[in-house]
Amino acid sequence: MKRTLCFVVAALGVCAHAAQLDFLNHNHPVLDAHNCYPYDGKWTDRLDRALSTGFPIGIEQDIAWGIDPVTGKGRPVVTHTPKTTGTEPTLKDHFFEHVRPIVEKALKENDRAHWPLIILHFDFKSVDPVVLHAVWDLLGEYQDWITTAPPTDDPHELAPFDPKPLLVLTEDADIQDKIFFRDLPKGTRLRLFGSMPTARIEASSRQERQHLAATLPPEKLLVGRPTNFRRWWNNSWDEVEEGGQTKAGEWTLATEARLRSLVNYAHSLGYWIRFYTLDGFAPADGQGWGAGYNFGSPERVRARWKAAIDAGVDLIATDQYEDLRTFMQENGTK
Repeated sequence: MKRTLCFVVAALGVCAHAAQLDFLNHNHPVLDAHNCYPYDGKWTDRLDRALSTGFPIGIEQDIAWGIDPVTGKGRPVVTHTPKTTGTEPTLKDHFFEHVRPIVEKALKENDRAHWPLIILHFDFKSVDPVVLHAVWDLLGEYQDWITTAPPTDDPHELAPFDPKPLLVLTEDADIQDKIFFRDLPKGTRLRLFGSMPTARIEASSRQERQHLAATLPPEKLLVGRPTNFRRWWNNSWDEVEEGGQTKAGEWTLATEARLRSLVNYAHSLGYWIRFYTLDGFAPADGQGWGAGYNFGSPERVRARWKAAIDAGVDLIATDQYEDLRTFMQENGTK
């Protein structure tokens, strides 16, 4: 009887993991539009470019606190740096009001099987509590658009999602866990979901750290079960190829096995997994893209895109939105 009960409990746990993972595009990879906002007034078309590629789509918004030069009031703005001028676009106008027609159309059609359409990813350049509380309040203004989950008495019990066109993700800072989860008033629904931090790697040099990041077993890098708040794992490419994009060699069966081991381990625990940022371009073709994420050519990045798709990476981040979308469609992924 005891053995049967253990089997049933284990099976229910597996089913709960599978249900949570399947919520994100039925467990198929999603294009994640990296740094999808303007820099210093440049690259103002990034959000429209990303949305025009189709759905589902991940949209990354980097956030800090900006003071309106006219009113003197602070508000969350999208920015590439924590040092703001106050002229940056607000998160409310740049993202939420911009996607209003998409979300309202989706709510009217009520095609829940294809929700979420947009996975909104916050990268906070400042985790000052003032910023975090303001973003929480802003999410409350749009809660009818946003996937939520009820609180649970056990933080490791993953409550089912209430599907909506938007799913909001954030990252791993403990202060976010506190404000967005642990300190919520009793009965408050979760409005966004954080990542589990990669375990700290103790090393005597940068070279040793890079080696360990790419060779340590997955269970040494991702420690702990998901919580009702922490539901995904965010990774640089350093965990796959030693030194990341700029030092990557030829794609091999060994590196493919490494990628699969990370993905499979995350999924076995019930986490979604994201890798950032997979670009491949000649320097002259860049559009404000960072050199540190560049594999150096379209051919080299396509090998990684294919491997990430085949391995089941949930969120594949890139600056080359249109190119990855086309590649995914050619390789049988929406």
